[in-house]
Amino acid sequence: MGKKEPIAEIFESVSDGLKQLYRTRIRPVEEAFRFGEFYSPLLNDSDFDAKPMVLLLGQYSVGKTSFIKYLLGRDFPGAHIGPEPTTDRFIAVMHGQEDKTTPGNALAVSANMPFRGLEMFGNGFLNKFQGSQLDSPLLQHVTLIDTPGVLSGEKQRIGRTYSFTEVCAWFAARADVILLLFDAHKLDISDEFKDAIEALKGHDDKIRVVLNKADAVDAQKLLRIYGALMWSLGKVVKTPECVRVYIGSFWDQPLQGSQWSRELFEAEMKDLLTDLKNVPKNAAVRKVNELVKRVRLAKAHAYIVGHLKKEMPSMFGKDKTQTKLLNNLEDHFLKVHRTTQLPVGDFPDVQKFRQVMEAHELSKFPKLDSKAIEAMDSVLAKEIPKLMAQFPQEGAQPGSAVGQALTHVQQHVTPAAAALPPPQAVGPPLTYQPPAATSPWGDQSLQASPPWAIEQQDKLKYDEVFATLGPTGGFASGQAVRPILERSGLAVDVLRQVWNLSDIDRDGSLDQDEFAVAMHLTRECASGRPLPTVLPQTLVPPSKR
Repeated sequence: MGKKEPIAEIFESVSDGLKQLYRTRIRPVEEAFRFGEFYSPLLNDSDFDAKPMVLLLGQYSVGKTSFIKYLLGRDFPGAHIGPEPTTDRFIAVMHGQEDKTTPGNALAVSANMPFRGLEMFGNGFLNKFQGSQLDSPLLQHVTLIDTPGVLSGEKQRIGRTYSFTEVCAWFAARADVILLLFDAHKLDISDEFKDAIEALKGHDDKIRVVLNKADAVDAQKLLRIYGALMWSLGKVVKTPECVRVYIGSFWDQPLQGSQWSRELFEAEMKDLLTDLKNVPKNAAVRKVNELVKRVRLAKAHAYIVGHLKKEMPSMFGKDKTQTKLLNNLEDHFLKVHRTTQLPVGDFPDVQKFRQVMEAHELSKFPKLDSKAIEAMDSVLAKEIPKLMAQFPQEGAQPGSAVGQALTHVQQHVTPAAAALPPPQAVGPPLTYQPPAATSPWGDQSLQASPPWAIEQQDKLKYDEVFATLGPTGGFASGQAVRPILERSGLAVDVLRQVWNLSDIDRDGSLDQDEFAVAMHLTRECASGRPLPTVLPQTLVPPSKR
């Protein structure tokens, strides 16, 4: 029984599997060779559990805060909108039960927040960082990062108590999508904005460009503005491919302009919303990609340090030898490359490695452990492919839950002439639907419905697994669900009872809420708790009552 729990954690979701692999195979090597002091800080569980992140960058008054308000359908705590530079801090817009703001220092030390790494920027930045929490359906799936407007001229050289470019690079490494916003009336790219865009190097696949306030110009000017924007971006974004540009006006006011212009904006805005809907579905794949890059770098780092350690004398002349080794670091990198056949792209930057190593003593590093390297190779060659094979359709389906959270936006970009999709037909009465009230004052039971016993955090994990089953019309068949439940190791008779309790509609398939009930019952039973004979009212999803 002692071995079942970690296996169950791996199978629950891609994130849980990566967390387990990192904790047992990768982190011990990073701690031994002080990986966090050379590159990025060591990862915690909160980094794997973090919701997908969308980073917004742009010069002041291009509509970044208005864009977030447009997605949420309401203001968020700490939001200020105006033509002048109003947002003077980084704001993480997150989900919470009530509206409140949290100072940056508190966020950076919170164990359940993915911002521990921001401590490296000190109080100069943390005093300009805050969390904004509100109860919004969209924020149950993503976290939005609002940023200060990028300044130009002398303003960008004064007033910043931190490196804006380095902070942007930190968030870019953890973001799933990076939105660069431009105002149709203001296309210039200042020096600070240019540095910030260049700091996004290596994350080109995450970048989307938004040309905002496009309905304020006529069609002829819009064509010229679009061409000028592409010309400006071509000088800054050094990629052979064209950057995807979305054109529209992202705020809560009706679109202006001709019929042709409105149809163009509506189509472009719909495309961007579709892109954002898929962010949570692609988050697991991104986490795998980021961990693989980290493992490759950690492996190269261990080989380099192990090689330099072997070149050190055992007794005298350690300082002189270390100085000589660091002066000829390029040659030693080449030796490691030839002996290990590691790709050159996996090696760290020579100058940065030398600068950090000068503050350490090579003799105090451990010797290279071949078993630890074999464990890392196993993660890359076997464990991660095996984990991904268990979730083959991860990211294939559009985000239905996110789509529901963006209903207010979809209605805004739907042409007036186009008919909205008809509402879904209401099915027969469900097992636990309360009877209609006969009293003129209503039925008291309707006002005393107990809360759902499934925690929100667990529900999000179950939704992630449900999305990998390729549901059709929001339902997963028994054939698709069966392999997931069988991983618990429970007997067939027990799993049959789990299915009967979970299939509340008795339609032979499970929707997202019913699947969460099935996963909850399976987990409870696997931990030794008995199954109920009748599904308790507290386990009946609110949508089924």
